[in-house]
Amino acid sequence: MARYRGRHAAQQKAGKASGHRRRFQLSSSRYRRGLGGTAIAAVVMAALTASQAPGVELGGDHGKGRSDAAGDRSPGDDSYETQLPPLESPHPPEGASPGGSGDESGIPASVLKAYKDAAKSLASRTPGCGLRWELLAGIGKVESGQARGGAVDKDGTTLRPILGPVLNGAGFANIKDTDGGRWDGDTRYDRAVGPMQFIPSTWDRWGADGNGDGRKDPNNVYDAALAAGQYLCADGRDLSAKADLDRAILSYNNSDAYLRTVLAWFAYYREGTHSVPDTEGPLLPTSPGLGESGGGPDKGGSPSGPGKGTSPSKPSEPSKPGKPSEPGNPGGGGDHDGGDDGDDGGTPSPDPTAPDAIVADGTKSFSAVAGEKFAKSPRVKVETSKGKGVKGVKVDFAIDGATEASFDGGAKKATVTTDAKGFAEAPGLDAGAKVGSFTVHASVPGKKLGTVDFTAEVAAAEADKLERTSEVVMSAPKNSAFALPVKIKATRKGEPVANTAVTAKLDNTTEGPHFENDKGEPVRTPVKLTTNEDGVAEVGKLFADDKPGDYTLTLTAEGGATVTVKLTITG
Repeated sequence: MARYRGRHAAQQKAGKASGHRRRFQLSSSRYRRGLGGTAIAAVVMAALTASQAPGVELGGDHGKGRSDAAGDRSPGDDSYETQLPPLESPHPPEGASPGGSGDESGIPASVLKAYKDAAKSLASRTPGCGLRWELLAGIGKVESGQARGGAVDKDGTTLRPILGPVLNGAGFANIKDTDGGRWDGDTRYDRAVGPMQFIPSTWDRWGADGNGDGRKDPNNVYDAALAAGQYLCADGRDLSAKADLDRAILSYNNSDAYLRTVLAWFAYYREGTHSVPDTEGPLLPTSPGLGESGGGPDKGGSPSGPGKGTSPSKPSEPSKPGKPSEPGNPGGGGDHDGGDDGDDGGTPSPDPTAPDAIVADGTKSFSAVAGEKFAKSPRVKVETSKGKGVKGVKVDFAIDGATEASFDGGAKKATVTTDAKGFAEAPGLDAGAKVGSFTVHASVPGKKLGTVDFTAEVAAAEADKLERTSEVVMSAPKNSAFALPVKIKATRKGEPVANTAVTAKLDNTTEGPHFENDKGEPVRTPVKLTTNEDGVAEVGKLFADDKPGDYTLTLTAEGGATVTVKLTITG
């Protein structure tokens, strides 16, 4: 996403003479004259001529200044693919499922699923947006040639990094490094990353987890598609309305030419598509466009993001998903005005053996009883971009919250080095005496891999045993008081349990032993008690009526521990 770098086909020859590199040619066979009056033909002709075709409104202000679009800064790097769709409405290839006119309308299966999943997710989360997956497909086509024709692994992550040009001010924006090289491998300047071409600072804000693996990776087509959808839907846009649709696309790249190109593919895909196998899609151009480098505001301007010298906009100054350097065939070569795609030359791609992410291993929620140790400790894995564990990485674990919990030895922080498989487990965790919840943060110091948060709950101790403190027989003559009170002790694993609730209940509510209220009236309803610091509780004074016999008093502690006491009224 970026400044428009292509020209009309008639200008290609002149462009070549000026020494600019070309990645593909707009052949006359591709841009057929048989329009057939279709809507797609009108849209594409409008894109080719940079003017509106009869009956087709493309939007934008066509050079009049766009404060509404320019305010919402684009996520990418000012470069994009200028290839346009055929001028015929697509038809299914013979024997294929509906949609598509040969390879041009085919979309790699994983990429197609990512677009549809993102649109479905946003339909429930932001129902007023009206995002169609075909819009994501149009942008994905222009930004990276559908992830280089579906060159992704089984999880949807690109097989090779898709990187835009180095944003060092030489023909593109000048954006100093914002991610420590985590995503783009460049610690001096930023580069747009992934199939939807996000600048790292923008990904930091808009990144999403589209495949539910607990990670937000701009190189993953599911994550990138959902993030792009969220970005397009921002600011309460209704993409079924033409004005909002135009504004959304222009927010991705503030260029009329970019708007026309995306709209052309959007309309084309809406006429019909079909799924093709990953990495076996159409032959794709090997560089992101024709034309000169450089450019200024009239050509889409330079991207900017939070802190880049522009006032915040709705929604709070997003950066811009930019354009890939090599949206070509999987394994294709080419150059991109100083950028590369992670092969040779330019800034090297991220080290495939370097730490790329920190993820939770197992549960992220823990619980323990006050005064005891947690049965398990937080555990994480530090892994490469391909999910392989990285040995020897230091991981910081830190306890955060109003709690008395601590790691072994009473520390609130601990550093653990990953093992041969990339795993690091926090030291033993003591719950402390205070009831409540807290958080354990896990992070890799000195690297922008994010933070994994674990939640921990400390529950009040519950007695596992309840017993009388005396074996004295409880008896009383009729119409008199029991001489001794009933005392019980609550313990857990042999230790006293203080401040735990105990209920005393008589088995007979109509006759026999009873309590008395302030008025001396008999009371046989359950009585609530609380143990003291020694775990002991005493039942109130008991009285006998005129009904001799044996009765039962049952005491139950919170958590279920129970003891029964025999009460006898003698004649």
